Amino acid sequence: MPHIIVMPALSAGMEEATIARWLKSVGNMVAAGEVIAEIETDKATMELEAERAGTIGRIIAAEGTTVALNAPIALLLAKGEEAGDLSVDAGEGAEDRQASVQQTPEQPDSAQKQVPAAAGVSAGAVAHRRSPASPLARRLAQEKGVEIESLNGSGPRGRVVRVDIEAAAAARQEPARASAVDPAPSPVPTRARQAAPVDQPHDEIPLTNIRKVIARRLTEAKSTIPHFYLEVDCEIDALLDLRETLNLQGEGQYKLSVNDFVIKAAALALRQVPEANRAWTDDAILQFHNVDVSVAVATDGGLITPIVEQADRAGLASISAEVKALAARARDGLLQPAEYQGGSFTISNLGMFGVKAFSAIINPPQSCILAVGAAERRPVVRGDVCVPATVMSCTLSVDHRAVDGAVGARYLAAFKALIEQPLRLML
Repeated sequence: MPHIIVMPALSAGMEEATIARWLKSVGNMVAAGEVIAEIETDKATMELEAERAGTIGRIIAAEGTTVALNAPIALLLAKGEEAGDLSVDAGEGAEDRQASVQQTPEQPDSAQKQVPAAAGVSAGAVAHRRSPASPLARRLAQEKGVEIESLNGSGPRGRVVRVDIEAAAAARQEPARASAVDPAPSPVPTRARQAAPVDQPHDEIPLTNIRKVIARRLTEAKSTIPHFYLEVDCEIDALLDLRETLNLQGEGQYKLSVNDFVIKAAALALRQVPEANRAWTDDAILQFHNVDVSVAVATDGGLITPIVEQADRAGLASISAEVKALAARARDGLLQPAEYQGGSFTISNLGMFGVKAFSAIINPPQSCILAVGAAERRPVVRGDVCVPATVMSCTLSVDHRAVDGAVGARYLAAFKALIEQPLRLML
């Protein structure tokens, strides 16, 4: 029987991805491990390898198609097989059929053995048809006791996704409110919530998976995390002098930026104030052992945060080279999941755009993000004398659930001391 190639889980929490480009056509032979397609996930474009050798018998999901996790995208034929040996429709009902054949752990083995055959028959032959939902949504529904069949999904074609489960679970946790008012209606599909047509001339820019995920995560972060903000002004004249000296001594082997010093100082400050190196979960506060700093990088597809691992132990030249390499791969969409998933603290620097100061949104599940503004000449009072100095404003956004105000203040004090005495970064 032909092998069905399905959309694999290429990143943590992935619910769908887009076929960016097919590298093989119908009739092409492929070897096991050979790259057959490029898949655009929520963070990067990744390569899809064939699990076994064979011939491409049919391409189900065309280039540019967004496909749910575990949904069929192509048929791979062994020697002597034909595509007609198994009927897999890529039409509107493909996702529903995929959802209907996914089994839960409670179902008997006999039902699980029927899955391959169910993919090749009509929907009416499936004994038990369930509402389409992503695997992640089904798992969360089981954990939170939510009945998927009662929900109208906000995903593609009414698919139930994670946010629908979380919304339903949150509604159940408010008994007082539920007794006073009518039960909240099920989430309305995304298309039904769209604003009225715009009268002004405009172009429609299709949403990429990256944009969709960024929008969802930012909304969740801003609406569910109790942010508070702390700001400090750092005098960086000594840092600029040290940077110039080191770059001259490097003789072109490296070129340090102010951001490299910021990353190193932020990492060492976390080592000095480990209470800021945390993450919040519903069950516990996670105290990280390593200082892995995520660095915000702007790309054409949206913001991505590659990670400088153990930045507190890395030298300035090493940090500089790693950030440049990560940023280049991020802009080319070539980052691997391990390079952007995780991290314990984030830095977002808009100083190069002339932004004086700003407040950044926390990157969950982390508890802190440092927003770095532009360095500019300002008057500074030292004793009874007003003198010019190069000042850089930095704003720390903090999750108050995991990090208290005093801890945030101690962290910024440690960061400021390191920035203003940059020779300490060399120790």
